[in-house]
Amino acid sequence: MTTHLVTVRNDIKRLLKTNAKTERTTILDVGGRKSPYTINLPANIVLLDVPQESGDKQKLNLGFTNTLLTEVKKKRSNITNIIIEDMTQSTLPEASYDAVVCVEVIEHVPEDDLFIQNIAKVIKEGGWAYFTTPNGDYIKNEGPNKNPDHIRHYKRQELQDLLEKYFQRVEVHYAVKTGKYRVWGLRSFKLKQPLLILRTLMGNFINKIQSKGVENSPIKTAHLVAVVYK
Repeated sequence: MTTHLVTVRNDIKRLLKTNAKTERTTILDVGGRKSPYTINLPANIVLLDVPQESGDKQKLNLGFTNTLLTEVKKKRSNITNIIIEDMTQSTLPEASYDAVVCVEVIEHVPEDDLFIQNIAKVIKEGGWAYFTTPNGDYIKNEGPNKNPDHIRHYKRQELQDLLEKYFQRVEVHYAVKTGKYRVWGLRSFKLKQPLLILRTLMGNFINKIQSKGVENSPIKTAHLVAVVYK
């Protein structure tokens, strides 16, 4: 996995350990699709995403498809349910999950305030949520490289202010060093291209080392990470 997804996985493992319960933790993964960062974690995972539509979502491979749903159900033992729903129009019962994970999703949501409000509603008292999103203090979604499906890139304080409206405790920090090694690590590879495999692996290895201690570095970091408690 990329440095970003390894960071997500390690963070969730720590949260599960720190907030250990007598019964198995139930996590709602909003927009998680295959949810690779929760594979084999000791928790019950419920996936929620919108159906894939034609246009930008289809081009960027966002949302659920019937093929993906079938594939995920076959391969993942800790996924207990899959819900096709828009979180801004949530019909889920209040206080129905121990935690929520939302990785690189909120930047796609026009109604971000309602989105966060509904996430807060479904978390049990004393529960937590984990978010990642592009670092708007450094990465601007504009110009020729603009992502057409990103509504906004949050600055650290903007994300802090939004989350504090619905959660008692909010911690936001920067994560993942930018640069050529991060780009190398993002490249997909095929078994028939061993040199590309080596470069991807090396990129992720170096980028992981580079990304240590960047929590308070707004410049040359790719993501914001937020951990919130209800």
